[in-house]
Amino acid sequence: QVQLLESGGGLVQAGGSLRLACAASRRPFSTYAVGWFRQAPGKERKFVATISGSGGRTHYLDSVKDRFTISRDNARNTVYLQMNTLKPEDTAVYYCAARRTLSSDTYYTTSPSYDEWGQGTQVTVSS
Repeated sequence: QVQLLESGGGLVQAGGSLRLACAASRRPFSTYAVGWFRQAPGKERKFVATISGSGGRTHYLDSVKDRFTISRDNARNTVYLQMNTLKPEDTAVYYCAARRTLSSDTYYTTSPSYDEWGQGTQVTVSS
């Protein structure tokens, strides 16, 4: 089992930036694929971005791929989500999730694929 702790959320104006971090309790974190998801009030949790254990493969929700960047520092057991040009529709609770994989090139884009979840961090973008 791995415990995940998100940080970096907050209130920002439209057009601004935030960097979220997902810190894991277990080493080696490089054996885990990690995903970011978000859930707006009254809506289902939705995939945002994912990264393979090695960091060599990533995938994004279409509406964020030109604005968000997922990366990882396995030496620090941390995955980041850099969010630029934020829009009010990006407002949500953001969750990171992890799943141990056999291949360091594997990632997942669906919620049921992940075993471990953080508690979430609120991102609010004002217009």
